[in-house]
Amino acid sequence: MSGASPADRYAASRQRSSAPQTEQFARLYEFALDEFQLTGCRALEAGRGVLVAAPTGSGKTVVGEFAIHCAVQSGTKCFYTTPIKALSNQKYAELVERYGRDTIGLLTGDTSINGEAPVVVMTTEVLRNMLYAGSTTLDNLSHVVMDEVHYLADRFRGAVWEEIIIHLPLEVIVTALSATVSNAEEFGAWLSAVRGDTEVIVEEHRPVPLWQHVMAGHHLYDLFSDGHHVNPELIALERGVRSGTPRPGGSRRASRSRHQRHRRTRLTPWRSDVVEKLGSDGLLPCIYFLFSRAGCDDAVQQCLRSAIRLTTSEERQRIRSTIAERTMGISDDDLAALDYVDWAEALERGIAAHHAGMLPAFKEVVEDLFQQGLIKVVFATETLALGINMPAKSVVLERLVKWNGEAHADLSAGEYTQLTGRAGRRGIDVEGHAVVLWSDDLDPEVLAGLASTRTYPLKSSFRASYNMAVNLVGTMGRQRARDVLETSFAQFQADQSVVGLSAEAKRLREAQDGYRTAMSCHLGDFSEYARIREDLSQAEKTAGRRAQMARKTNAENSLMALRPGDVIRIPRGKRAGPAVVLTAADRPADPRPQVLTAERQIRRISTVEVPGSLDVVGRVKIPRHFSAKDSGMKRDLAQRAVAVAESADNEGGRSTRAAQDAVAESGDEIADMRSRLRAHPCHGCEEREAHARWAERYFRAERQIGELDRRIAARTHSIARQFDRVCETLTELGYLEGAADDLRVTDQGRMLGVLYSESDLLIAECLRAGVWSGLAPHELASVVAAIVYESRRSEGEVGPAVPGGAVEAALAGVHRIWARLSDIERAHRLNPEPEPDAGLVWAVYRWARGASLLTVLTSNDVSAGDFVRWTRQVIDVLEQIAQAAADPQVTEAAREAVDALDRGVVSFQPTAP
Repeated sequence: MSGASPADRYAASRQRSSAPQTEQFARLYEFALDEFQLTGCRALEAGRGVLVAAPTGSGKTVVGEFAIHCAVQSGTKCFYTTPIKALSNQKYAELVERYGRDTIGLLTGDTSINGEAPVVVMTTEVLRNMLYAGSTTLDNLSHVVMDEVHYLADRFRGAVWEEIIIHLPLEVIVTALSATVSNAEEFGAWLSAVRGDTEVIVEEHRPVPLWQHVMAGHHLYDLFSDGHHVNPELIALERGVRSGTPRPGGSRRASRSRHQRHRRTRLTPWRSDVVEKLGSDGLLPCIYFLFSRAGCDDAVQQCLRSAIRLTTSEERQRIRSTIAERTMGISDDDLAALDYVDWAEALERGIAAHHAGMLPAFKEVVEDLFQQGLIKVVFATETLALGINMPAKSVVLERLVKWNGEAHADLSAGEYTQLTGRAGRRGIDVEGHAVVLWSDDLDPEVLAGLASTRTYPLKSSFRASYNMAVNLVGTMGRQRARDVLETSFAQFQADQSVVGLSAEAKRLREAQDGYRTAMSCHLGDFSEYARIREDLSQAEKTAGRRAQMARKTNAENSLMALRPGDVIRIPRGKRAGPAVVLTAADRPADPRPQVLTAERQIRRISTVEVPGSLDVVGRVKIPRHFSAKDSGMKRDLAQRAVAVAESADNEGGRSTRAAQDAVAESGDEIADMRSRLRAHPCHGCEEREAHARWAERYFRAERQIGELDRRIAARTHSIARQFDRVCETLTELGYLEGAADDLRVTDQGRMLGVLYSESDLLIAECLRAGVWSGLAPHELASVVAAIVYESRRSEGEVGPAVPGGAVEAALAGVHRIWARLSDIERAHRLNPEPEPDAGLVWAVYRWARGASLLTVLTSNDVSAGDFVRWTRQVIDVLEQIAQAAADPQVTEAAREAVDALDRGVVSFQPTAP
């Protein structure tokens, strides 16, 4: 039946129901299943849960598809969960082809197709919400497949995976599919503890071998010479570069221009050269990983300027047809705003970019064409490595360093494995190729270590959110909820680590016994003498800390007192010198006013730069329409601030006196201890210092034991204690009420229970305070955008302008509530919710009022992909607000705002391939 369709093969397999299900299922495939796949299928058939950890492209999803097969055969339901909508859409299309549309459903944030079908593909959040709501859709559920389960390490969304695993009824069999992780056995042990018997299957073997290369100049070097040792040619190349030996690359003819000679002799190849080399060596299609969106777009333009064409005339015709079909419905004006012509031209040549800044519809076209083999090179950011199925023959890494949101950091072995794992298509390629481009700081030995290590530890990011807390307390009470949270993977890992910490503490206590014997003295109790010395040392350190705290208090008070226009002198740090205050600090617990320095840099300063009191040396007037992007305005304002500072007589010294006063408070105590030390019999021992060295080791071990004991205490019941702090916060704010052992959810708490945003508490407080009452739909949409959006701006930049009037007033109210909540959260030792960010406010405001896409993109610093993605999230939160709000006017405004936003490219769904 090799020519039969998947649906035909499935129908035929059902007629052979007398055979074991694993054998029936195996006949659906045109290739023989691997042993690890068969092992997983047999475990599911026996009624056990399964964890499969295997490399990308190894075929682990076959085990998940067998869970679907079991549910269909038994007349029960199966849910197939994925972390992103694109994966859900792709899996839905694959399953429809096999089982037919009547059997398969799809539920994502904005798509609902046949939600009561026997098999439903969904994003993980949809299933989590079903569990809390007690949805009847869960009836008759027998299997849940959790694809890409290693996403539970994601610090923003990872808790959802653990919530599902913990709260699913025990009779539901869980199939967890993960990338290769180094602690699969630990994760499997936790699954067995909370779900029952779980088979752990770790497959290290790649079905398609992966070859590692380094490209220097126009030459492709093998990384390993014999599979284990680094290629000596690469080592010699690195030594030659470091010693200044001329680089290989041919003779330098006088007729060549300087640019041509540089390009000819440089070892780091141009992107267009890389593409041409891979094409000539038969290593296309290729995913070329860059770690910036702009880099991906620039790479496409470089290839276009180099006149690279990788497609045949027949392929170009198929590409044109696909583009036309999949973008049908996008208006001509919107296509023009999206640089459609350049995008389509690159696709026709077999070249594309893929990153989060692109319109989702354009990304889906790129994915579809790449899967068809029509796109030969995709320049992509690292998000593609965790995305949908886009295997290639080769993968290129331009650098081994990426920006992690805070600093440039080296790739970890796990990240390298994820990125290069895309190379090699099972059933198409006999081998895959990973290519790293040469750079002057490349160390072949380090690269070999990355390529040889498969370390990708799975670490839980679970924590109780406010929404989770009210839902758990409402459904099972505080104590039972506390007990359930103790079964999380986060607590499981914490408990495992306690074993090692306890062993270390035991070893140190045994060492202390030896130190106590070694420091004994014939003149008296040396341990008593050593204790006085230790107490004296600690008292002197405490006095120093008190002085430091006095200086910090002075600094905090000074920073909170600053107002826009104040001219100050920053005493130390990279920003030392004159500065003018642009915006005042808003949080007493961590005051950080924003300033313009003499070097025209806009930054926030803190107690790090201001160690003590800070005097205002003068004032300047800040222009009403001051813009951080206007270099002339920054120059003029900085010059005026410097002039004021230079003419001022800035007096200091108060922080020093405060510090001296703080030290004096401890003087009597320290003097007393010094007298007792000199009067002790052991003070006159000739071997006093030898004894003291053993005593120092004793007390060092004592401090280490104390630290270990604190870490053990912190990790024991750590998740439950964090849940307690969340409940205390919610009780203080009125979302929970009653005694600690008998908490009840209030009406306000039930409102919070339907808000699933990361800023759930802030949204709930804004609704309670009425700061959104009276807003028009477009105004409400723009204010909600500030809660949802997280900008890519650097910390020091001035906040963007916002519409005046009602929007500005509402945003000010939101920020006041956020600042108050932050102080309450810190008081309860909780991390504050994200600060509102106005970077998308104008864009959403204009779009909700009917502006064109061109107007939005040209008037705001936002890409099409970011705009669509964030606007979809704004719509999602507005729908929750419409459900939660007690004010009918806010409910109606939220619904109208959804209608105003959900249009054009935001609502566009491309035609399915």
